[in-house]
Amino acid sequence: MKTNRFVSIFALSAILTTSALFAATNKGEEHPTGRFHGAKANTGMAIHYYVGDKSMIKVTPDFKVPDTPAPTWRVVDSKGTVYTLDAFKIKGGEKRQVMIPDYVRDIAKVQVYCAWAEVLLGEANFTKAVK
Repeated sequence: MKTNRFVSIFALSAILTTSALFAATNKGEEHPTGRFHGAKANTGMAIHYYVGDKSMIKVTPDFKVPDTPAPTWRVVDSKGTVYTLDAFKIKGGEKRQVMIPDYVRDIAKVQVYCAWAEVLLGEANFTKAVK
């Protein structure tokens, strides 16, 4: 009897611990945008997700980084504030995911911006702001 009670309590605590770790690690599911639309960035989508407590954005495998001098990650919040993040092109490859700084309250759009020409290359919208 004591063994069954101990096993039940242990199993319940294991389930609760696993659930708490899953919630803290993932904070829910991934949030995809619609497709990118623009003059140069018009393939693929962006996906918002969490790694631990860090908010992240990545592009889908079918996204093609524009062949421009300085394609750059940007996000726009629900109030229209634009945050310029990192370059897509890095030494030896592409940066296909980026961490969102804590000061960004939410994300309504993901943009691809050419920092050299100072022009918007394309953007993808979330149906509802995420964060």
